[in-house]
Amino acid sequence: MVFVLSHDRKPLDPTSHRRAGLLLKKGRAAVFRRYPFTIILKDRLAAESVTHPHRLKLDPGSKTTGIAVVAEDFGKLSRGTTGRVVWAGELTHRGQAIRDALLSRRASRRSRRQRKTRYRQPRFLNRRRPEGWLAPSLQHRVDTTLTWVRRLLRVVPVAAISTELVRFDTQLRENAEISGVEYQQGTLAGYEVRQYLLEKWGRRCAYCGAKDTPLQVEHILPRARGGSDRISNLSLACEPCNIKKGTQTAEEFGHPDIQAQARRPLKDAAAVNTTRWAMYQHLVATGLPVEVGTGGRTKFNRTCLGLEKAHWHDAACVGASTPEALDVRGVRPLLITATGHGNRQMAGLNTYGFPIRHRQRVKRHFGFQTGDIARATVTTGTKQGVYSGRVAVRASGAFNITTTSAKIQGLNHRFFRTVHRSDGYTYTAALG
Repeated sequence: MVFVLSHDRKPLDPTSHRRAGLLLKKGRAAVFRRYPFTIILKDRLAAESVTHPHRLKLDPGSKTTGIAVVAEDFGKLSRGTTGRVVWAGELTHRGQAIRDALLSRRASRRSRRQRKTRYRQPRFLNRRRPEGWLAPSLQHRVDTTLTWVRRLLRVVPVAAISTELVRFDTQLRENAEISGVEYQQGTLAGYEVRQYLLEKWGRRCAYCGAKDTPLQVEHILPRARGGSDRISNLSLACEPCNIKKGTQTAEEFGHPDIQAQARRPLKDAAAVNTTRWAMYQHLVATGLPVEVGTGGRTKFNRTCLGLEKAHWHDAACVGASTPEALDVRGVRPLLITATGHGNRQMAGLNTYGFPIRHRQRVKRHFGFQTGDIARATVTTGTKQGVYSGRVAVRASGAFNITTTSAKIQGLNHRFFRTVHRSDGYTYTAALG
């Protein structure tokens, strides 16, 4: 679906690509933004239109966050309501890149201090962190998600927001003494434990590595030999491996590394748990009703709806507000990758750390900036053709463009036309 703005820039109901094309062709609308694709009407005000409520749904993740916009009460079924996913996206974060850059900077500064100020008294821990402070790599996940929340609120009539707040073991938070078979009680029986194990074991069999096959919860030290139901003693196995292992321990079965992997920390889960409350508080600050759900509820909904595992499918299934049926036909999620806005390094270094080139302080040349998405129509020379992709600019006017299949270098700036200004993200339409 295509997002639509009224003449006074108020969000209206999304429309189909066909209708949007007709409006553009007749001159009744103009392209307002490429990503997400939005048109603005020239002859209609918001007061002259009727809008219907939509729900913005988020599935926050450490590496990728799923986003879905669902039109609620899209239709009626005998067993309840059905909704339609009008837009979906998957936002890939760059938290690991930020962490690596901070570690590199710390190493450079430490080396410089050792060379220049080796006798200076240490001055670590001389800064006070504000309340609610998050590490930059974690704050980035919150900021980029909120950026897209604000963008979507400007182009679609959102009446409510749904997000995952608690992913693992919510029953333990309510009852600290819970153990064993008590986890199996209730409508969501075992879903919180399974979600935890799926994250820990990478959604594959711990013994043979099989993916896309039904997995069973398996005891590393079998219960028949005194093994407990503790989460550290559980893994995932496909049915053949589970039967073949029988009452053997993981080590006897030929996998001594499984026990060590079972005790491995969940870095990604820790990142989500650290940022979840900051995300929730910012969403509440929008003034819209915010519904929260667990990872177990999301998996339960997705399983009942028969949807494949995907970040945007998870987002569409977040919370108890998920309708009895979801219409996902024709939805191709927008793959959004955070790239940042460049860096401040003014000198390029060779292998030995000596500066060999210097940058200008000007980022924009001939009306273009590195990171812009543009179309190059080359009419002369040996590189004739039409290219669309990300631009890398040079002060000389000879630009590079990176398409989905190749990188073309040395194209003159006069061949380029801007499609989308650099905003710190790259965009790709999912195949399908």
